[in-house]
Amino acid sequence: MKIEEKINESIKDSMKEKNNLRLDSLRAIKSAILIEKTKSGSKEQVEESVILKILQKMVKQRNDSAKIYSEQNRMELAEVEMSQANIISEFLPTQLSRSELSEIIEKVIEQVGAESMKDMGRVISKVNEIVSGQAEGRIIAEIVKEKLIG
Repeated sequence: MKIEEKINESIKDSMKEKNNLRLDSLRAIKSAILIEKTKSGSKEQVEESVILKILQKMVKQRNDSAKIYSEQNRMELAEVEMSQANIISEFLPTQLSRSELSEIIEKVIEQVGAESMKDMGRVISKVNEIVSGQAEGRIIAEIVKEKLIG
């Protein structure tokens, strides 16, 4: 089942269960996907990889908001943001551990023949193709930088 279909099913279930927090989160996802569809100009399906990027971005936004709310001692708002981030994360593939990601990056560095920071962009783009949605871009960049400098 495609991600979009899973989201639609979850929306129906959430409506039946009257779970408003979950329903709001799922509707936000559906809205973001719909915006992406109209952006491309056609009503065709959005590629799974694009949907994964949208979901990652939404989780990151929620986590950032929760952090800001926590710093301002607005715990009730931080909890809502964290809950939404967890709900959105359900539709992402399981995230790779740092060691698994490190192994993949080492292989890509060898394949590409990367030797310095000049090659960082090529390595990161190749790693993104391989892991698609299984790791945050920030973490990938961190590890690539460590490998190329160290």
